[in-house]
Amino acid sequence: MEGQELIVRHAPTALSWTLRDVVAMGFRRRRAAILCFFGVLAGTIAYVILTPEYRTETKILVKRQRVDPVVTAEQNQPMMVQSSVAEEEMNSEVELIRSDDVLRKVVAQCGLDKSSGRGLLHWRRTPQQRADLALASLRSNLLIEALPKTDIIRISYTASEPALAAQVLESLSAVYLETNREMHRSPGQLEFFDQQTKNASEQLQTAEERLKEFPKENGTANPGLARDYTLQKLNEFNYNLGQTRQSIAESESRIASLEQLAKTTAPRLTTQMREADAGQVLQLMKSTLLTLELKRSDMASKYQADYPPLKELDKEIESTKAAVAGEKPLGDVTTDQNPAYVWIQGELAKAKADLRGYQAKATATESIIRQTMDNARKLNVDSIDQQDLLRTAKTAEDNYILYSHKREEARIGEALDQNKIFNLAVAEKPAIPSFPAQSPMMLGLFGTVLAFAATAGVVIILEHFDPSFRTPSEVRAVLNVPLLAAVPDQSSGMFVLATDSGSGTGNGQGDPFQKGEAEPDVGPA
Repeated sequence: MEGQELIVRHAPTALSWTLRDVVAMGFRRRRAAILCFFGVLAGTIAYVILTPEYRTETKILVKRQRVDPVVTAEQNQPMMVQSSVAEEEMNSEVELIRSDDVLRKVVAQCGLDKSSGRGLLHWRRTPQQRADLALASLRSNLLIEALPKTDIIRISYTASEPALAAQVLESLSAVYLETNREMHRSPGQLEFFDQQTKNASEQLQTAEERLKEFPKENGTANPGLARDYTLQKLNEFNYNLGQTRQSIAESESRIASLEQLAKTTAPRLTTQMREADAGQVLQLMKSTLLTLELKRSDMASKYQADYPPLKELDKEIESTKAAVAGEKPLGDVTTDQNPAYVWIQGELAKAKADLRGYQAKATATESIIRQTMDNARKLNVDSIDQQDLLRTAKTAEDNYILYSHKREEARIGEALDQNKIFNLAVAEKPAIPSFPAQSPMMLGLFGTVLAFAATAGVVIILEHFDPSFRTPSEVRAVLNVPLLAAVPDQSSGMFVLATDSGSGTGNGQGDPFQKGEAEPDVGPA
């Protein structure tokens, strides 16, 4: 015969399922579906009953009542106080609560590491491993969130015991408040600023003592003021020296002019000139001549002409006559000192005296200027030293005032910490829950949905790994040959399919399942 008998065990299926096919799969796998459904549902109910979850919450208010001073080198730093808390600060506080340091302290205080290490699976774990497991469990069961448009942080925790849930949140609140205080306040500030204040006080006393000893060592109480006064006097001395040198130049020029003028000026000046004859002299000479002539005539009568006295007398008479004959009129000339010459000599002497005085004054002024310059330099050095001492004393005073102010701020901060005055407050304390956090109705609905999903998954997996043909349509779709007959094998549960391999694509003749005929249920191949 043209047909042949074929048993198919493995064939890939690429069919689109209908609702009828899905229901058929459920009926075929009803035993596995029933077991899976009730097993998952029972397991969910057992888990809820055996491991109840109790949730409690607490709320922390972040406020702006206390402003801690900033530790800076400024004496009066600006205090920027804002009434509202920024979102970044709220997120920072939330992250601080989630930090490992805070959560590890909570684990240690509540003994979560001891309870998490019980059981056969944890008996070989180290304390550190148990603490890490407890930390991970605490982090997973802890919900921390900043409520929108508020300054409140809500913290909720879920535990298997109601008292443990409240204990954990109380411990978390206390540890967080303490950690926040430590984060915003550095320990040992009061002792540090107290010691720095004492050091600054000693430095200030030392600087003041050096300032007191400075005038005794240098002989000047205020070298800066003395230097300024000395420089002022030095300017005056320099001005006087310039004036003196100018006077010297003027005197030298005046002396040269006066000496040149003295050379061209006569020492004496003729004041009166007159001419007159010498009447008395001429009369006396004539009287003398007459006397001489009378004496000659007397001698001539007595002596000879060659008498020597007579000859001498004749010579006298001749000379007297010659004198009387040569007598001229007398000139009377009167002279006096020249006033201009006298003035020139006086001015010249005065100019020379002034020149010597100016030169001596210039020499003395130059010596004074040198001494004043040396004194000004010394005073300048002393002024610089005094300024250094003043700056040192001023710095020591500023440091003392600054550290005193900071010490008072640290003391106030310590007092606020001791009285537990923070910018945080527990707005809502955790309470011990009376009922589990799970709703029975929601848990039942969740268990039912989970059972249906698990059952569907199991049925689909079993159907997927089943290699047999279950419907003639699968045969036609997979083998693409006409189906002649499908006879179920009761012993093996498989179909014995008869196909017409020689007819190519089937035309539907001989298919007992077409034209509205019901397809029989087929078992696995």
